[in-house]
Amino acid sequence: MNGLTQEEVNQKIALGQQNDYQEDASKSTKQILSDNILTLFNFLNFGIGVCLLWVGAYSNMAYLAIIAVNIIIGIYQEIHARNLVRKLSIVSQSEVQVIRDGKEQSIATTQLVLGDIVKIGAGEQIPSDLKVISGRAEANEALLTGESDLIVKEMGDELLSGSFLTSGSVFAETIRVGADNYAVRLTNEAKTHKAIHSELVDSIRKVSKFTSFVIIPLGIILFLEALFIRDASIKLSVVASAAALLGMLPKGLVLLISIALTTGVTKLAKKRILVQDMYSIETLAHVDTLCLDKTGTITEGKMSLQRVEPLHSVYEKAIPEIMGTYLTESSDNNLTMRALRDYFELSNRYTVTKKLAFSSDRKWGAMEFPELGVVYIGAPERLVEKDQLPESLMTAQANGFRVLMLGIAAGQQLVEGKPQGVEPVALFEIDDPIRKNAEETLAYLHDEGVDLKVISGDNPFTVSNIARRAGLPNYDSYIDLSTLTEEESVRKAVHEYTVFGRVSPQQKKLLVNELKESGRTVAMTGDGVNDVLALREADCSIAMAEGDGATRQIANLVLLDSDFTTLPEVLFEGRRVVNNVTKVSGIFFIKTIYSFILSILCAITAIGFPFIPIQITLIDLAIEGYPSFFLSFEQDKRKITYRYLPTALITALPNALLVVLNIIVVYLLGKVLPFTALQTTTLMYYLLIGISCMAVIKACYPFNPLRIFLATTTVIGIYVAAMLFHHLLEVDLGLGNTWIYFVGLMIINIILRLLYWKANIQNHLLNKFAAAK
Repeated sequence: MNGLTQEEVNQKIALGQQNDYQEDASKSTKQILSDNILTLFNFLNFGIGVCLLWVGAYSNMAYLAIIAVNIIIGIYQEIHARNLVRKLSIVSQSEVQVIRDGKEQSIATTQLVLGDIVKIGAGEQIPSDLKVISGRAEANEALLTGESDLIVKEMGDELLSGSFLTSGSVFAETIRVGADNYAVRLTNEAKTHKAIHSELVDSIRKVSKFTSFVIIPLGIILFLEALFIRDASIKLSVVASAAALLGMLPKGLVLLISIALTTGVTKLAKKRILVQDMYSIETLAHVDTLCLDKTGTITEGKMSLQRVEPLHSVYEKAIPEIMGTYLTESSDNNLTMRALRDYFELSNRYTVTKKLAFSSDRKWGAMEFPELGVVYIGAPERLVEKDQLPESLMTAQANGFRVLMLGIAAGQQLVEGKPQGVEPVALFEIDDPIRKNAEETLAYLHDEGVDLKVISGDNPFTVSNIARRAGLPNYDSYIDLSTLTEEESVRKAVHEYTVFGRVSPQQKKLLVNELKESGRTVAMTGDGVNDVLALREADCSIAMAEGDGATRQIANLVLLDSDFTTLPEVLFEGRRVVNNVTKVSGIFFIKTIYSFILSILCAITAIGFPFIPIQITLIDLAIEGYPSFFLSFEQDKRKITYRYLPTALITALPNALLVVLNIIVVYLLGKVLPFTALQTTTLMYYLLIGISCMAVIKACYPFNPLRIFLATTTVIGIYVAAMLFHHLLEVDLGLGNTWIYFVGLMIINIILRLLYWKANIQNHLLNKFAAAK
């Protein structure tokens, strides 16, 4: 027991055998920058920007501001959230007692080296993986295994880092340090970079991927046609080609999604919900399966004494002082003892001559009070005979309470054997309270079609009982997964049961993986290292702030008050974002569709694209950006029953076809009527604005004061802006003698659009896609 010498310690440090490893499962700054900058969407936009810069078309590069703002928002939000998580206080042992050179000394846990002899007592957290060499203690490994039962640790047993002692004390040898520790190895399995699962993001990627196949060849064709067939200058050729290609990329929509999600992040932050990945808000709106942990999720994870039932009239008034003295003298520090300390005031009324710590094997602890005899606290069945047990005990246990008995063996001395002559003095009903509003939250999620699963490392019967009290549907459908050894059996069980007990960390991951592979969108809540693998596997991971640091680092959402009843708030924000973005996407995708069709027609006919990038940018800002920005803030809690991309494209298609039809008609009119090239371009642009405004009005329906204001100011504002900046836009100040054609074509456009709505074609197509989903 002399421990290591200082020379041996120095050698261990030189060999790198020191406990100074700091695990960090959160994304690095490099990863965050890469995820937000190195995307196909950005590559395409910046590539076109480089071409415009090369020919000096600086005014047409204004669209890059939209791309830059979008990138900045994404990077800031992720880095800000990550830094907040790192600042969250972590409950851990900062110093530890070691034996070195035959002397006991206190050092920082990071200074531990392999082979150090450590002294650990009740209430202390295990700083590194240890092996007991003397003493006896009980450890709580709930954060590592999910198992809340105390585990006896004696000579030869291992103590795992991250667990803590609840009673007793031991001397132990450090057998693993740093990255080799059990908790760190488990965490490292979850460090693989997790891809974003977002229907909105995936939709933008699909559009970008599709356009990437046509943008490069189309761009080359349009450029060469302008340069060699129409004899345009290099600058004009690049500008015309760039306008066609930029129109296919929904730049404003990407920015709108970022702003809508960032608004959601801000709202949730005010409700004490930290969002590390802003797209997880949208993911949770699509979740159809929620896997919940028991302790600290459904329950508060804090034992509390609910009721004291006196059983002996002689000792009834002395119960507070007896308990006060017992708790003062006791070194036990488990959740049950903390609950008793919270209830009874500590005192030194009685003298204590001998003590025996609580043991989960014995199920009791005891102290010798010379004035009273031996005072016992423990499981009633272990202290007294069956015929001495009160009837209220069965009722309390049936209701899920943990029941302890205070008993006194008058005039006896304390021995370690079976208690003799104990008289019941009081019953203590102790409960891990169900979280406030937990029942309402579970009922709401169930009504919304979310399948609920409870996955815990605890006893399945106990978990089922707690689920019953929380109002969980099918709470009585439970299984002990420690009885299943085959992977196939575990995968099958997830479809047959609701409550899962004695689940290992690897089995938790397997359950989540099976649910995902069966087509579910899975969210998972957790607070311990044992949950890390499953959290990483889930589509949306939710950690409790009071839990382990590793879970907070990898989670998409962190509940700062560790209260899962706030999840409906996240659900509402996700629905608001998806519903509002879908509603206005019909405006954004008009440009994508007509740009694609017109580009193909221009490539076939060798006719120049009718618009330039700066004209498209004004549409982006005034028609797409302005009304959509305000509409995205509206509340909309409707359940999402549709697929985003088909819905948005079907909504945009009729207006996009109208734009193409109008451009063709005006082009043909320009060939037979005495229109100048500038008049033709102006008429085309004003018609494009008019049809786009029709889409804004449709998105604002049904009307309310805000929507009427947005529709009116959009229509008036865009035409005023076009006239004010006509030189920059390269159009006429007004329509001149072409106004009659503008009015006539707009009337026809409105009639065609109304006939389309009346025919209900759009709703029919949307219903078909909803049914397919």
